Amino acid sequence: MLLEVKDLQKQFNGHQVLDGVDLQIHQGEVLVIIGPSGSGKTTLLRNLNFLEHADSGTMHFADQTIDLGKPSKQQVQWVRRHTAMVFQNYNLFKNKTAQQNIAEGLIYGHGVDAKTANQKAAQALKNLGLYDRRHYFPTQLSGGQQQRIGIARATVLKPEVVLFDEPTSALDPELVGTVLKDMQRLAENGQTMVVVTHQMWFARNVASRVAFFADGQIQEIGKPADIFDHPQKQRTKQFLNALADNY
Repeated sequence: MLLEVKDLQKQFNGHQVLDGVDLQIHQGEVLVIIGPSGSGKTTLLRNLNFLEHADSGTMHFADQTIDLGKPSKQQVQWVRRHTAMVFQNYNLFKNKTAQQNIAEGLIYGHGVDAKTANQKAAQALKNLGLYDRRHYFPTQLSGGQQQRIGIARATVLKPEVVLFDEPTSALDPELVGTVLKDMQRLAENGQTMVVVTHQMWFARNVASRVAFFADGQIQEIGKPADIFDHPQKQRTKQFLNALADNY
């Protein structure tokens, strides 16, 4: 077991957003979280790497045990050094080139010297077929290219877990496939991933396990075929029936 969360609780203004979430993530697996909009999926991801702080709960991550309601500064830093997040809207630095966006996390987050960091960033861009765009700024790149650079920025750090928050939701439909192929390649290379998405094809064909999330809780979790073909909960059935044409 790489990471386990127990009884994660989070309220906003008296509204229970996360209601006793239990979650296990295994080394090398792709856990895809699906569910209706507004159900708390993004909040769950943001609590896993302390972009938001839970009210209570426990995290066991590698050899660390963390009180999610009262983490120490050192624990937060440790978790952030061992995880990475890919956001919906790219979150690239607008005043930095593609290569600089990738290199700076290595330099300032991991203490890598500038020369080595830029070499690693350049190689990451070559792997994506974007080396010729290395000196382009985000405004000179398509949405798909920006998101692929965001993925490269996250994975060049060699994190234990990469968290993806609706990575294709801001993209034009014709750009979605390229980003999903990059993610599929990561999965094939053994990268541990937790992916919140509405892309049912990805969930069905790439996920190791699929979790259906609604009303602040994981309603059911299992292998893709079990969730899509034999859902056990009525709420899961309702959600999938509404999306039947998408997978």
